[in-house]
Amino acid sequence: MNQELVFVLLVLFSYLCASTPFGYMIAKSKKIDILKQGSGNVGGTNILRSLGFSYFLLVVILDILKVAIPVLLAQYFLLPNWEVAIVALFAIIGNMFSFWLNFKGGKAVSAVFAVFICLVGLKNALLFLLVWVLFLLVLKIMSLTNLILIFTIPVAIWFSTESISFTLLGVLFIPIVWWAHRENIKRLIKGTEPKIIKF
Repeated sequence: MNQELVFVLLVLFSYLCASTPFGYMIAKSKKIDILKQGSGNVGGTNILRSLGFSYFLLVVILDILKVAIPVLLAQYFLLPNWEVAIVALFAIIGNMFSFWLNFKGGKAVSAVFAVFICLVGLKNALLFLLVWVLFLLVLKIMSLTNLILIFTIPVAIWFSTESISFTLLGVLFIPIVWWAHRENIKRLIKGTEPKIIKF
């Protein structure tokens, strides 16, 4: 098959696959409209607050898979890193602006982590996850943890891959995640952002 056609098909597949709103679907199966619950977001944090940890874990795993699958396919079928980076970017866009939810969606954190796993490998990603958990335990606020640690993503990608294309993608993750968390930032400034961990 023509390489350019493969690239276009993977970009489309990446967007549509990542658009699948697992958080919305799982909440709907529990007779909850997650778009009208809590923050109104379909991502893991709102699922955690609305349905509990087990459903949060399920949604996070599914959200990681729906992004990782097209990115892994791109890594297998596409040679240039910049093409893989674009496929990954469209997965992030699909997660944030779901075709199935009138272009509403998550806050890209699980999607970014899924791409991160694909680019740096599972071992390095698990080390990063451990650091993330430690930060969350200290800060106790999910959004603040995400907003701080997103700055380390491009650095980790560069040291793991030495790819300019992948590192630039990591840099692009910073404004994407900050923009997606704009309401959280307002609440953080006001001191009204709820804590995930209370003790």
